[in-house]
Amino acid sequence: MRITYFGVRGSCPCSSDLYRRYGGNTSCVLVEVDGEPPLIIDLGTGLRALGQQLDSSLTATGAPLRANALLSHLHYDHVLGIPFFAPMRHADAVVDVYGPAQEDARLEDALASMVRPPFFPIHMAQFEGSFRFHDLAGTDEFAIGGMKVKVRPVAHIGRNLGFRLEADGHVLTYLSDHQAPLDLCSVESEVLELCDGADLLLHDAQYTEAEFARVPHWGHSTANYAVHVARESGAKRLALFHHDPSHTDEAIDRMLDEAQRRAAASSPGLEVEAAREGATVVLGS
Repeated sequence: MRITYFGVRGSCPCSSDLYRRYGGNTSCVLVEVDGEPPLIIDLGTGLRALGQQLDSSLTATGAPLRANALLSHLHYDHVLGIPFFAPMRHADAVVDVYGPAQEDARLEDALASMVRPPFFPIHMAQFEGSFRFHDLAGTDEFAIGGMKVKVRPVAHIGRNLGFRLEADGHVLTYLSDHQAPLDLCSVESEVLELCDGADLLLHDAQYTEAEFARVPHWGHSTANYAVHVARESGAKRLALFHHDPSHTDEAIDRMLDEAQRRAAASSPGLEVEAAREGATVVLGS
């Protein structure tokens, strides 16, 4: 299983020399398994660069795009890449999108209401390629080719899903947005189920402890709480994810250093890193 980060930022994209090493694009991760179509997790602004890469490869081979996508929730930072996904300029492109069912609309209708005039020049239905949408209830378990997908609700603001992917004997867990409890100690059973023994856990680490104390109900976690979740669930490797747009490279370095010290003291053997745009992790290498 090969995981490449195209967007690791939360809330809104940002750009300057202060964000050069970790990147400024919002949530978008590519998962590749031999013999399977590409799987995209979240459709933030990182989707634009991913689309350019896929488009270049497809043009070289002449093959149409067939891909799948898992969408955690519909906040802007997780869907802003949709109108700029280059493969949708080709009539034979097809992407199956699995995301949370909405209370008052189908997933397809909710997204179509965001990609239309006056917010964007054309309607999503006018794209040359096709998105096919699949509403998830939040307790789904299904297969995408040879990959097993487990879906569970994860605390955030609005309907939000976490994903557990199993393929080739390895497990990737994706929890991009996770409202930590006020005690920064308890862990929901659904979260433990998703993270149990994961080879790699991508977990919300948007806030420092001081920031969380100021905005404890804004829907996110601290880096230290991400370490706590990894320890409680027996995850082997943790990647801090969904970096706050106000956090420069140096600020993320400091958060990572503290998280690594916390892990070394309480969870020997747990590897902790900070997700970095453009980096690739190969599970099983």
